[in-house]
Amino acid sequence: MSVQIAVIGKEECTPEEAEAAENIGYLIAANHEILLCGGGGGVMEAACRGAREQGGTTVGILPGRGTGNPHLDVAIRTNLGHARNVVLVESADAVIAVGGGYGTLSEIAVALKLEKPVFGYRTWEIDGVFRCATPEETVVMAIRAARL
Repeated sequence: MSVQIAVIGKEECTPEEAEAAENIGYLIAANHEILLCGGGGGVMEAACRGAREQGGTTVGILPGRGTGNPHLDVAIRTNLGHARNVVLVESADAVIAVGGGYGTLSEIAVALKLEKPVFGYRTWEIDGVFRCATPEETVVMAIRAARL
């Protein structure tokens, strides 16, 4: 059975963050796992683009009633605003944070509170977040933790 890996990060990200997120999405799909995200642009869209390029499944937990980014297979319209962060993290077996702002910070906090493993690439340095040196390391570590 596939595990569900959430990829979190800013809707407006740097080119380097977008490239890392796209690689992460690609690698999640290459390992036949399901990518969850908030469904928006930036890191989320880049991760979905990478996963779709590899033929993977992408699910967006949307804050409103919109359609999300064009690389989603499934768009779950919650109309919960930021509260949808809890739904996203609760649905994940592991979380990967790429860069990020305060929304990403709130998702990390929820994940840690729910005792979900969190792996970070150039993100907030917080106790409990496993810092990873490469996008590849984040995926390997997240999948390993999710399968435990």
